[in-house]
Amino acid sequence: MEIEFIGAARTVTGSKHLVRTKHANVLLDCGLFQGPRRESNERNRELGVDVRGLSAVVLSHAHIDHSGALPMLVKAGFDGSIFCTPATRDLCAAMLADAAAIQNSDARFINKQIDRGQSDMERVEPLYEEKDVLRALELMISVPYHRRLAIAPGVELTFLDAGHVLGSAITSLDVDEDGKKTRLVFTGDLGRKKMPILRDPECPPGADVLLMESTYGDRLHAPIEEMDDKLAEVLERVYRRGGKVIIPSFALERAQEIVFSIRSLRRQNRMPPMPVYVDSPLTVQITDVFKLHPECFDTETRALLGGRESPFEFEQLRYVSSKEDSKAIDADGHPAIVISASGMCEAGRVLHHLKATIEDPKNAVLIVGFQAPHTLGRRIVERRQRVKIFGVERDLRAEVVVLNGFSAHADQKDLVEFVQGARDQGGRLRRVILVHGEPQPQKALTKLLEGAGIRDVQSPAAGDVLPL
Repeated sequence: MEIEFIGAARTVTGSKHLVRTKHANVLLDCGLFQGPRRESNERNRELGVDVRGLSAVVLSHAHIDHSGALPMLVKAGFDGSIFCTPATRDLCAAMLADAAAIQNSDARFINKQIDRGQSDMERVEPLYEEKDVLRALELMISVPYHRRLAIAPGVELTFLDAGHVLGSAITSLDVDEDGKKTRLVFTGDLGRKKMPILRDPECPPGADVLLMESTYGDRLHAPIEEMDDKLAEVLERVYRRGGKVIIPSFALERAQEIVFSIRSLRRQNRMPPMPVYVDSPLTVQITDVFKLHPECFDTETRALLGGRESPFEFEQLRYVSSKEDSKAIDADGHPAIVISASGMCEAGRVLHHLKATIEDPKNAVLIVGFQAPHTLGRRIVERRQRVKIFGVERDLRAEVVVLNGFSAHADQKDLVEFVQGARDQGGRLRRVILVHGEPQPQKALTKLLEGAGIRDVQSPAAGDVLPL
């Protein structure tokens, strides 16, 4: 038994890990690399997986850096089963179709600018089409949490709740190689405790090997209550100077969490009279999917729904789908809050809003999630004097505010406690493998884990193969 690390190894995007056993090959996640457009295009053209020998795919959750290459896998000839939770399958129906649409839309826009001589970017071709998305959805098999299922010769799957996004799962693989049994646990992206909307992450029993994300392995998050206070301060400050607050947000989970927080501020009379626009057709669809899966919610959110209150709706909130309404937001000179995808500012409608607002100091860009290196979002976080949007350099004069406390990823304390909990439940844990993290956070987390008595901690690079 061995694992080959294809993506999300010493970086935080493009999750792909291939588990090879004596009798089967199982791919954990099949995500797109998200970063600078040219680098992303080059990396994503190569799957890095031989589909001919692939027995099955297990998908941890619907974020595009974990699911976005599934249509490419199908396009390359894979016709096996893709296992995920029911909510993840429903989310993928919206998110993968949106990814295909964005690729086609961006390609048309950029190529048109190139033809007009208005951009120095290279021409773009979409990675896949809607028909590839539909085929991938046909191969998905929904598996509820806690139901054990044989998915390949000698391999049984059980999902636990990861508490990261709707439907996110910790994958427990029980592998039997001619009587030798190993339990491999893959966290996918691990959530935080006591966050609104979703349940807390579960701790897997009896793990021999733990494959764990490490995004925030070197830092601690502020309490979510403190984030609400800081959010209120930003909204009031920008309102007083007559500006707009642009919030680049992942359509899945982060957008719903921000809406939830703004709704709470409004109920407490702690926010100014600003309209709130969720400008993302995908976010609108995803919010509808949330309503279909109360089994994923925590007690407080289920109580709201039981009282016929929606945690995702309130007066002043408007969900925007049409392009005309989206353009009207930028044309309106009044203060407003705009929540728009994508979360790392590399595609989608948020680019148009940034183009319209980023050069005016009365506006603000509010960053509420991790920004991968070399993305536009990271350059904004670094407060570069000039940033490139649609191939054109623009002055960054808008205020930049970073509130990482809204992150749906476990922080350093959460990660250490998770490993200790996994070790204490069965006492079999002998190895921890860190993925989905940059080298510095992984180094800091490794030191803490070793100090806690975990002797074998590794951080493989892309292309490494580790025997288990």
